[in-house]
Amino acid sequence: MSEDNLRRFLSLPYAMIGSDSSARSMSGIPYDGKPHPRGFGSFPRFLGKYVRDERLMSMSEAIYKITMLPAKIFGIQKRGIIKKGAFADIVVFDPARIIDRATFDKPFLKSEGIHYVVINGTPVVWKGKFTGAAGGKILRSQGYY
Repeated sequence: MSEDNLRRFLSLPYAMIGSDSSARSMSGIPYDGKPHPRGFGSFPRFLGKYVRDERLMSMSEAIYKITMLPAKIFGIQKRGIIKKGAFADIVVFDPARIIDRATFDKPFLKSEGIHYVVINGTPVVWKGKFTGAAGGKILRSQGYY
């Protein structure tokens, strides 16, 4: 897809942001090979390049496109919003510094500007460092059986 078409797509009010990259470990067997850099940089690239630098939309609209909108569309309850009774999934980042660094040659480079990541109330990144905790789980829509 050309950059111009990508910009047009990202700007559509109903466009959700996601990635089809597989989960990868920073060490061990899943670390082998060279995955696509989007596995470590899709969201920071969107927020840093297209939202902050190119101003395709406001930061709040961008956050909506990667949180609440996908949760609503896919019927994933108690996700995509910060409120009492919802799961505590929170990323604290510096809007002035967030950017992807992964390349095809070095696909495992961590993005910059991400300070804290909490998944289901479990801190998995604290002060920019992985904690070793795994707070995630498989998400299914309400209609899945």
